[in-house]
Amino acid sequence: MSSPSPERKPRAVVPTPGVLAVVERAGRLLLVRRANPPDEGLWGFPGGRVEPGETVADAAVRELREETGVDAAAEDVLTAVDVIRRDEAGALADHFVLVAVRCRWRAGDGEAADDALEARWFTLDEIDALGRGASDRVGEVARLALHGTAPD
Repeated sequence: MSSPSPERKPRAVVPTPGVLAVVERAGRLLLVRRANPPDEGLWGFPGGRVEPGETVADAAVRELREETGVDAAAEDVLTAVDVIRRDEAGALADHFVLVAVRCRWRAGDGEAADDALEARWFTLDEIDALGRGASDRVGEVARLALHGTAPD
């Protein structure tokens, strides 16, 4: 006689801390096109997970260097972005808290490396033109970085 299968408990989703490195050079912001999920194929700021024991400033500088080869110094926190994704049934699948860190460019042109397919410097108009080709809130963070305000 077989025993009834135990109910499957939904996996616990714990918010994962991450960073976005927001670098401006000559009025343009550096974006990368992601090679991997969750935003595969979309343009966004270089970034990734904060490693245990790492500050958000150090994580932003590290991720920037790994993904683009650009050297920069972390300056200040612009904002935090919640990325919450649900599965087809509506259950929580992922929750990332991404801290956008303004970084001062020092050197490097920006070449795709690590998990980036492309790296390019964009004007605000070019970022706006990406539409659905950009990750959520990229335009908002870009405006905050360049003008100190986000759209209403």
